Amino acid sequence: MTDFDIPFSDKDWRDALKGEFERPDYQRMVSFLRTEAERGAVIYPPKDLIFNAFNLTPFSKVKVVILGQDPYHGLGQAMGLSFSVPSGVKLPPSLKNIFAEIQNDLGGELRGEGALEDWARQGVLLLNTVLTVENGLPASHAKKGWEAFTDGAIRQLSAQRSGIVYMLWGSHAQKKIDIINPRDNMVLTAPHPSPLSAYRGFLGCKHFSKANRYLEECGATSICWAGKPAAH
Repeated sequence: MTDFDIPFSDKDWRDALKGEFERPDYQRMVSFLRTEAERGAVIYPPKDLIFNAFNLTPFSKVKVVILGQDPYHGLGQAMGLSFSVPSGVKLPPSLKNIFAEIQNDLGGELRGEGALEDWARQGVLLLNTVLTVENGLPASHAKKGWEAFTDGAIRQLSAQRSGIVYMLWGSHAQKKIDIINPRDNMVLTAPHPSPLSAYRGFLGCKHFSKANRYLEECGATSICWAGKPAAH
């Protein structure tokens, strides 16, 4: 992490977030990451995946935003996309509940593939509010500067784009409501899909069908959420 550059492949994201990269709190966060790396801390996700959400979902293509908190803190789990794990990795409990709700909402087969790059390439920005974490220490990089950066990303989307569905699951994500324009976008809220809270209203929220209806009403293509679409 000694050459922590801005590895954005999408010019629109680079332009939209240029000011965020120049902010003092971002520079402090970069210094923190460099110091942690130099002391030998194991940081997830790998450096080339820290901005994976932005690189897989260009600014102009965002249709849905799903906000997570910080990356998974176990070996081989974090891949720079909220809730997603690489192919072959055991599904975390929250992701199991997300897939269960998709099946309940849309029908079709229960999805078993935890890598969500297909969602990202369809326009689902899978954004954590904190983009790095130390091995085995959840929330270890919270309040170091990432929150201001990812808030900036949401503000730019809300200011420059319309017709986006924001899925805010749990109180942490719902704190972002004030920086989203609800008149020109759809904001959906529900409890977090964690087993500790999913039964309080995430299961049965039907966010995935609601999102697709809204996208179609806006003239956009709906998202294929399931592993296999329901037969017609």
